[in-house]
This record gives sequence, structure tokens and C-alpha cells, in this order.
Amino acid sequence: MNYSQQEIKKKQEKIISKSGKMKYRIRGWIAYCSGIGAITLLLLFIFGLAGAVRGVVDSAPGAEEIDIMTAGQPSEIYDSRGNVIQVLAAQDLAYEYASVDQIPEIVQRAFISAEDRRFYEHHGVDMLGILQAVYSGVMGESEKLKNKTITQQLIQNQILSGNDNSTFLGRCTREIQEQYLAIELEEDLDKDQILEYYLNTVNMGQDIMGVQAAAIRYFDKDVADMNVSEAAVLAAIVSDPEKYSPVSQQENNSRRRKEVLKAMLEAKYISEEEYEDALGDDVYLRVQNVASIKAYGVKNTDSYYADAVKTQVIQDLKEKLGYSQTEAYNVLYHGGLKIFSCQDSSLQEICDEVINSDQYYPQTARSYLSYYLAVSQGGDKREYSEIDVKNYYYEKKGKEISLYFKKTGKPQKYIRGFKKAILKNGSEVIAEKVQLIKQPQASFVLIEQATGQIKAIVGGRGQKEANTDVNRAMELKRQPGSSLAMLSTYAPALDTAGITLGNVEDDTAYFYPGTNTQVRKWEGSPYHGLMTLRTAITGSENVPAVKTLEKVSVQTGYEFLKKFSLTTIIEQKKSEDGQVYTDLQLQLALGELNEGVTNLELTAAYAAIAARGVYRKPAFYTKIIDRDGNVLLENERKAKRILKESTAWLLTDAMKDAVKGGTGQAAQFDSIKNLSQAGNVGYTEESTDYWFEGFTPFYTAGIWVGRDENTSQERSESHIAIWKEIMERIHKKEKKTKGNFRMPDGVLSTWICSKCGNRAVQGLCDEAIGGGIVKEYFVKGTEPKMNCNCHVKYAFCKESGMLASELCPEEERFYKVLLKKEEVARTDDYLNTVEQNIGTEICDLQH
Repeated sequence: MNYSQQEIKKKQEKIISKSGKMKYRIRGWIAYCSGIGAITLLLLFIFGLAGAVRGVVDSAPGAEEIDIMTAGQPSEIYDSRGNVIQVLAAQDLAYEYASVDQIPEIVQRAFISAEDRRFYEHHGVDMLGILQAVYSGVMGESEKLKNKTITQQLIQNQILSGNDNSTFLGRCTREIQEQYLAIELEEDLDKDQILEYYLNTVNMGQDIMGVQAAAIRYFDKDVADMNVSEAAVLAAIVSDPEKYSPVSQQENNSRRRKEVLKAMLEAKYISEEEYEDALGDDVYLRVQNVASIKAYGVKNTDSYYADAVKTQVIQDLKEKLGYSQTEAYNVLYHGGLKIFSCQDSSLQEICDEVINSDQYYPQTARSYLSYYLAVSQGGDKREYSEIDVKNYYYEKKGKEISLYFKKTGKPQKYIRGFKKAILKNGSEVIAEKVQLIKQPQASFVLIEQATGQIKAIVGGRGQKEANTDVNRAMELKRQPGSSLAMLSTYAPALDTAGITLGNVEDDTAYFYPGTNTQVRKWEGSPYHGLMTLRTAITGSENVPAVKTLEKVSVQTGYEFLKKFSLTTIIEQKKSEDGQVYTDLQLQLALGELNEGVTNLELTAAYAAIAARGVYRKPAFYTKIIDRDGNVLLENERKAKRILKESTAWLLTDAMKDAVKGGTGQAAQFDSIKNLSQAGNVGYTEESTDYWFEGFTPFYTAGIWVGRDENTSQERSESHIAIWKEIMERIHKKEKKTKGNFRMPDGVLSTWICSKCGNRAVQGLCDEAIGGGIVKEYFVKGTEPKMNCNCHVKYAFCKESGMLASELCPEEERFYKVLLKKEEVARTDDYLNTVEQNIGTEICDLQH
């Protein structure tokens, strides 16, 4: 055999060559199989997906099932004891059908510009719109372009209404069915028929369905008589009827209306001249005039509580189940729902009775004249209000009349004179309404803080005239005044800034830093000088609040208000004329805001303090059962800790003092002695708004009193008396007459000097003129470590009254403990300071 080196090498190369070829073949075979497998899996996936889509499509209802305003099955609202308190039926909605030839082209084009600019170009699904919306979302734009066509919206609202949209699978199923049916519907119906169905079924807010009912409700005219400006107002509503309401959210509607008009101009639906005329039209004055008298289509008036339930249910159907606004209305009025509310009817009855009792309001209180007159003159319609009546008597008769009246006789006399003058040229009355609205008005909110459930709500005094009347407890934004200080200033001060209730601030004349604006003081109230924050809270003092917020920082105060879920606080806002507004200023300590707050949100914030620092979003219902007996929604409101428990207790304890002997003393119960109470008043500078927010261990309640016209009112504590009467009766009825606010672990008490906040010194602080020793509570570790350093004891000669010298014997001396303080203005401390009591002369009498 040949074992030479060369022969061995040849054999090795041969073996390697065969092995390499084998590896290559194996790798090729694996790649081939993998490719075939991947293609097979892809095909299986495609066929599976196609099958799934086919199944989803097959399970979709037919486009021919579209039903315009079906009667359906009424829904019922129950109170907390299982009693039906409201029935919601389709006939309660304002609705009137209008064919497409009755709807003017300008109205049609306004809605197309607002909702589906390529309506006449696509075949049910706008792929370009979808791509633009996706791009907008990827780019992170806040105002995403809409990708649902008018056809899709009609399908969503009238055919797929009520489908499960809460899960990803449900949303995918619905989206596929919606797009399929949209294409199918466009094959069955022409564009005019689709637009007609849409314009008659779209939700227009205020319990209104369709453009004809909306035209009557907002403008008191048929849709056929609408002009460009009015059409844009209606089209602006559709995307969110609550946000863009022309009655309660005119600023939002105006901004959206301008966008609609701009789109109409760009599409050449209107001319430049028509565009400018529409922009200059004072359209909202007409809306407001009609709103004051119109309750179109309403058969029964719902309670304020029922209105609140409807609002929250619709909101939750949209947010939690993905319903559109129109879809939510459809299921609410046609879906046969059983809605279990949180209302306790017996407690609601107490609230209604007391709020509407005239005995709790000043005897000088009068009612405001609300007047509406529409006349036809030469084929034109003209509208007048109570302001026109007042101006007529001033301009034509030289007489200044008030619009507040005690009795009905005098306003009727003024109206007769005004009408006589208006109608003398042959005009005819089309509509007229006279109403005396009780003033001041009031709102009340009752919350069970342990659950966040709203047990009762009152949206105003007097008879509720119509559904969707303004609910002053939920919709009216008013200045909170000093009631905001607990949330914007003292809560962050104690919770995060290392400040305690024992910290001392000087209540003296003070200007906002860098300005010539002085911090306001209650009229006739003196400056008190040095005081602890507890004393400042008890007396609702402004200067210490502003100085404290300055230390905490305005930004921190603002962030805490957001934690308290106050949604109307403005970080920065630019008006249409370019002016920038913000609430990020020291006036935040005194509740001086650009827009104000609602009673509901303010009371819910105080309920978080009462609940030991845990916030719960207010709940008007507990659950909703559909017509088949299934739970459609459970109103689970997550609890969120926003304050340390110790902070909440310290704030509560300070507010207990406000009720015991401070500005809230009028709220103290007469017949219930063993139940702790805490509360805080709120007054505005011009006496336009009066508040009291208070709580017990069981309930939190807030009351607001003020005039609808936002004018000054007589100074009184009647609102506190109303709060007290309601809460005392409620607690007695519920047999909840004993209870205290439990002090949490880690809180201790110590005696401090009331003028410097340091540890009190016996024989010094307790003998100080105008000062003293007070017991204060602290979170462990924050209590003062230093002794009092603001008080000094001086010896005086009884005979001369001067500082005692060494020659004055002890029996000829008397002592004063005086305050070391550099006074810059006269305060209650002024006469007790060293500077005002100690001269340069020392007694020189020879005793």
C-alpha cells in the first residue's frame, strides 16, 4: 500500500470533497424545506385570515337593516333603593324628519366640510383619509384627521350600534364589518339618500337628534331657513356635542365653526364675501336668546340628577365601550337599559326642600326677569330680550329700570309698554316667554366620600323648566374664592414643602412681588399680624395664604389642583385676539381664576381630604344592565391617593377649628353633639360667589350661592345655614350622629408659641400680651426643636412707668412680655411690640 505523504494528501482532499458536497446538499435541502414551509404557513395564514374576515363579514347585519329612529325599548333609571326615578324613551328626544330636498345645500355642505370632505369621491371608505389619519397619529399630532366617512358613521350609529367594542378583537370585528357595510350601503343607496339618513340621525346635543330639530332648538327656525353662519354652528357640534355645544361651550363651538367655514371656503362651497360675513355674524347672541326659552320636543322634564346620570352614562359608553355620541344616545333611549344610580331619594328630597325654601335667603332677594319676544315684521323675524326692554325705557323714556322684581305686576307692566311700542308698526308676535328666575341661585352636591358616590345633587332653585337646563352644580364655572386655598396652597405646603400648621406668617399689608397690586383684605377687617397657618385657615386670611403659596411655588400649587382633578384650571390659553391667559400666578391662593370651578369638582376635591387623602372620581351610577340581563357596564371608580394620610388629617383638624370658632361657625350642628365637622368658607372679592365646603366622617357637601348674572349680592351667611340644615337633617335621618376623624399614626402634639411657631416657654409665651401658647399637631420629625425667640420679658417701674433700673426694688416692679418684631404697618401686634413699649429712658427715681 502507498502511504506516501502525497498519497495521503490526495485521499484527504477526496474525503473532504465528498463531505463538503454532502453538507452543501443538506443545507440546500433544509433551505428548500424551510422555504416551502414558510410559503405554506403564509398561505395558511392568508387563507385563515381571509376565512376569519369572511366569517366576520358574514356575521354582519345587512345594510338593508338600517333603521331611522326606531322606537326600541325605553331605559329605566333606579335610585339606590331600587325605585324607578326616571324612564328614558325615544319620544323624550327632540326629533323631526327632513328630506334631503328640505335641507338646503349650504347645510349639507357644512356637514360634509366638517366630517367627510371627500364624501362625493369615495365609495363608503376613504382610504386617503385613513392614510392621513395614520400619518397624523405617527407624527404625534394632537388633532388627528378623521378617518370615518359619513357612510361609516351612519353604519356605526344605526346598524352596528350596541356591538361589543371594549376589546381589541371586538374593535377589529366592528371595523371590518363597518367598512364592508359602508361599501355595500353605497352600492344600494345614492349619496343623497345616505346624507339624508345621516343628517336625520346624527346627535346634536341637548337631547336632539337630526338637523331639523337642531335648527328649531338652537335658532327657532326650520333647517330650510338656515344661513351659512348658522349651518357652520350646527356642523361644528357633531364631532363632540358636549365639547362643542353652542349653548354651554360657545368658545369651543366658535373655534370649530371657524374651521368648518374655512373648509367650506377652500372647497369653494362659499365665496370669500360669504366667509367674511359669516365670521362677522354675532350668531351666538341668537343662540343664547333662543336657549333661554326653548325646550323643543321635551315631553317630561328630567331631574337634575337624571340629567347627570345620562351625561355620565353617555361619557362612559364612549370611553369604555367605544361608542360614538349618537350610538350612545341610541342605546340610552332605545336600548332597554336598567341603570342603577347612586341617588338616595330620601336625601335628595331633603336637599331639594331646603334649597328651595325662601326662608334661608335674604328677605331683600328678588327674581330676575327673563324675557323673550319674537316678532314678524315685513317677512323678517326679529328677536328681543329683557335687555332690550331695559334699554327701551332708558333710551325712549329716560327711565332706569332694574331687572330684579319682588312681584310679577311691575315686570308685566314694563313688558306691555315695550310690546306696544314694538307692535305699533304692524308686527305680529311669533313667540313670547316671560319668566321670573329666583335670585340668588344655588347649587348643592352631596358625596359619600368612602365610595365617591353622589347621593344627591341640586342644580338650581325653583322649577326646572326643561331637560338639559343648565345644572349649576356641574356645568356652571364660578370663582371659588378663598375655598381654593386648602387645595392650591395648604395641601401642597403640608404634603411636600416641609411646612407645618405651626409655621407663622405676618398678616400685614402685602403686595404681589414685582407689582403694585396689593393682596386684598376683607372689607373692614384689620391686619392681625403674626399668626400660625392654623389660625390663617380658621380665619380664612388672604395674606398668609399668598405668602405660603409663594414659598410652595405656584407651579406646585397648580400641580396639586390637577391631582385634585380640577379640570377648569388654565395652565396657558390664548384667546382669539392673541391674548395669553394663565392661572399660574399667586392669585391661585385666593381662588382668583380665569374661568372658575364647578361645585361638583370642588366638592369631590374636598371629599378626597375627608377620605384621608384618597380621591375617587364622582359616580352617579353603579352598574348598567342591558335588555338581555347582562352587565353592560360596572362603574368602578379607582381610588387614587393624592395626599399623605397625615396631611389630610392635619387639614381636616384645621378645618374643624374653622367650624368650632372660625369663619365656618354658622355650620355647627345644634342637635348633634358627638359628630365631628370640618369645613371651609369661600367668598369672592366683589361678593359675587359664596361657598361652603364641609364634611363629617360620613358625607362631604358643597354649596354655592350667587346670581346668574354674576353681580354682587348682599353679604350674608345664609348659604352656610342652608348647608347646616341639610347636613344635620341628613345625618339624623341616616342615624349617623356619632363619629370622629381618626388621627393616623405618626402624628403628635406639642405646645408652641403662637407668634413664632417655636416651642413655647412657660412664664414667657403664656404671659405675652396678644400672644400665647397653643397646642399644635405635627407629623413626627417636623415638630419645632428651638424655643421661642420672639418674646422678651421686661421689668417696669410701677411709679414712673419706665423701664426699671437697678434701683427699683422688686415690689416696685411689674413685668411685660413683649414681641420682638419690625413693624412696617399697624396690625393687631403693633401695640404689643418692644418698639412701641420700650423707650430710651430708664427710671431714675430714688426708691
